[in-house]
Amino acid sequence: MLPTSAAAPPSGLTRRGSRSGSMFGTYFRRIIKPQQMDFEYTFWLMLQLCISPKTAYRHTSYQKQTKNLWARDDPAFVVVCCLLLAAASAAYCATFSRSLWHSMLSVLSAVVVDFLLIGLATSSTCWFIANRFLRKRNLPHHQVEQHVEWLYAFDVHCNSWFPLFLELYVLQFLLTPLLLLHAWLPSALACVLYAAAFSHYHYLNFLGYSALPFLERTEALLWPVGAIVIALPFALLLRFNPSRFVLSMYFS
Repeated sequence: MLPTSAAAPPSGLTRRGSRSGSMFGTYFRRIIKPQQMDFEYTFWLMLQLCISPKTAYRHTSYQKQTKNLWARDDPAFVVVCCLLLAAASAAYCATFSRSLWHSMLSVLSAVVVDFLLIGLATSSTCWFIANRFLRKRNLPHHQVEQHVEWLYAFDVHCNSWFPLFLELYVLQFLLTPLLLLHAWLPSALACVLYAAAFSHYHYLNFLGYSALPFLERTEALLWPVGAIVIALPFALLLRFNPSRFVLSMYFS
């Protein structure tokens, strides 16, 4: 007897696909409905990422238990980051830019390119590496195989980016009169600031993935920190000033 309907896809694949679609749908619907975003939790999380990042990621396991999702279904963190970055970029433009049009392009570039597009590329790379190389393979029969959600990878990027924002946008702006001086000490201070900020970013990135119990060998995500430590003495010897270099790219 001929079948009357097409064969159904594997149930696990169906559940994963429908759950991802539902999560993204909820995520984007909340962007246009600010009243549905939890800004109080967002600011609490930002504070914890600065003073106790392990506490912030411990809360991730609570969310998995309550919502069966590792990723946040609330875009409030991304929205706040975009607004903070736009405000910080506007402050730089007010100080260094010479035209309103250039200022508008700089603010737009900082939000869309520096934060969103580079963040999409970075989180997608880490998401691929984690799922391809870092997942535990020999699981007991009673355990279900899990994968890193892409939206969780983007959450980790946003979490790691916020302290970097405070260091390279806020603190650097306050220290700009010193960092832009043509001397060895300001160049050394700028190198240390950038090295610390990017090392901080990769450390929080490592914490984000190490919080997932189905991943192993997440220490590999700390390799960029080693590269930064190796490169720092050479930058100091060459008197390279990253603050002057970056600002000249935007406001030359």
